Amino acid sequence: QVQLVESGGGLVQPGGSLRLSCAASGSIFSIYAMTWYRQALGKQRELVADINSGGSTNYADSVKGRFTISRDNAKNTVYLQMNSLKPEDTAVYYCNADILTPWGLRSRYWGQGTQVTVAS
Repeated sequence: QVQLVESGGGLVQPGGSLRLSCAASGSIFSIYAMTWYRQALGKQRELVADINSGGSTNYADSVKGRFTISRDNAKNTVYLQMNSLKPEDTAVYYCNADILTPWGLRSRYWGQGTQVTVAS
């Protein structure tokens, strides 16, 4: 079994910063892309940023220049450094990882989500 556990969410004032973490554990042989999504109340889930196993990154236009995604392959962990936060960044943030198990099964797994609230 594979688990993704997010941490680091919370309440922050506009202009502030937060760092989210997502650690994968369990029956993991290899991790390909790791992705952060978010879903605001009443809206569809949207891609925030992703990073492949080689370190190449991709960002939504709304977060470019403010958010940075990174990963530590030794720890099976992906991070999202969020700076200059805006009220419109308020959402539940979800981690997703493309994982190959030792038995040759490849699937995408989701974390449980962590709430980020930007308000004064």
